[in-house]
Amino acid sequence: MSRDRPIERILQVHTRYRLAGGEDQVVDAERELLEAAGVHVRQVIFDNADLRESRSLAGDLRLAASAIWSRSAERKVRAAIRADRPEVVHVHNTFPAASPSVYAAAAGAGVPVVQTLHNYRFICPAATAFRDGRICTDCVGRQVPWPAVVHACVRGSYPQSLVAATTIAAHRALGTFRRAIACYVALTAFQRDLMIAGGIPAERIRVIPNFLEPDPGPGGERRAGLLYVGRLSAEKGIPLLLQAASRQPGVDVAGGGPLAHAVEQAHAAGHVSYLGPLEHAAALERVRHAGAMILPSIWFEGLPLVVLEAFASATPVIASRIGSLAELIEDGVTGLLVEANSADALADAVRWAGEHPRELRAMGVNSRRRYEASYRGGTHLAALREAYEAAASSTRR
Repeated sequence: MSRDRPIERILQVHTRYRLAGGEDQVVDAERELLEAAGVHVRQVIFDNADLRESRSLAGDLRLAASAIWSRSAERKVRAAIRADRPEVVHVHNTFPAASPSVYAAAAGAGVPVVQTLHNYRFICPAATAFRDGRICTDCVGRQVPWPAVVHACVRGSYPQSLVAATTIAAHRALGTFRRAIACYVALTAFQRDLMIAGGIPAERIRVIPNFLEPDPGPGGERRAGLLYVGRLSAEKGIPLLLQAASRQPGVDVAGGGPLAHAVEQAHAAGHVSYLGPLEHAAALERVRHAGAMILPSIWFEGLPLVVLEAFASATPVIASRIGSLAELIEDGVTGLLVEANSADALADAVRWAGEHPRELRAMGVNSRRRYEASYRGGTHLAALREAYEAAASSTRR
């Protein structure tokens, strides 16, 4: 049974990461989108930067217990619900500062919960489905994700891995996720299917991609070179990119991270041009005037905002044929897909791109059309309203 009016009051719950990232940006952008449409949004924000490392066993145990169930977080969300009377609680990240206790706070007040799946936390304690330089799905489908503990998947720490795995296993056993979350939002169909394999009910998952507003507009006609923008780390395929560049130079690299020194060495050898970390506006301007973006990831990306920025800028994307990237980029239409983990294939794509600027421009036109059709704020808002209504309807039933 549908409502006579759209849902007008939302409570957002999110735990910010120690280092700000795309997920935090999406949460704030979604709040702004809803408020611009006349929806009242209140945020309850937790921050992992507030967590302090303990110097005692007792302190470690308290931190671990609060990650599994935080009474203070539950009280904070209950108080916000009493004060603001939201119609839906939209949860983004709970780990570890908020904990799944926030779901119980909403359930206790009879308010439906929508959970956005920004990563793979519900099926992988490390949230990445990536270990030792390769894709790992060893914990997918297991009631108790013990492989993550054996391999110390969370920050290389056995205690932290145990806490993350215990949090998942305990709340599966308690039925927290099953009873308290009415609707899940996956970013791509690939992510939805992997979550289903991990035990999330298929009928509760909706695919709602991220969006990009304001529209940066298509870049100019004068374009040159290939560009990588992002974190300089192994899962992003940086070692692969440097191998390919040693055979086929011609890529500009912007960003920072643990492999920055390796990129600096490649720059000194003349294989890449290292631009260093860039402010967002400067990076976006580079995207708007690149011949193509390059994204050689070797892990299951969610939905990188840089892909949406490239599409909006009429810049095609050269990416690994893996996970969600194989869904986002249409080979030969909005970019090129290359075999994952193959430096030879990546070098061939770089060479082809340098020799076919006209074809790249045509792909850029298609990329812009894809952005306009799928990744504008209005499209996202309509889908989000439907998810809120579905969650509210399921609770009423």
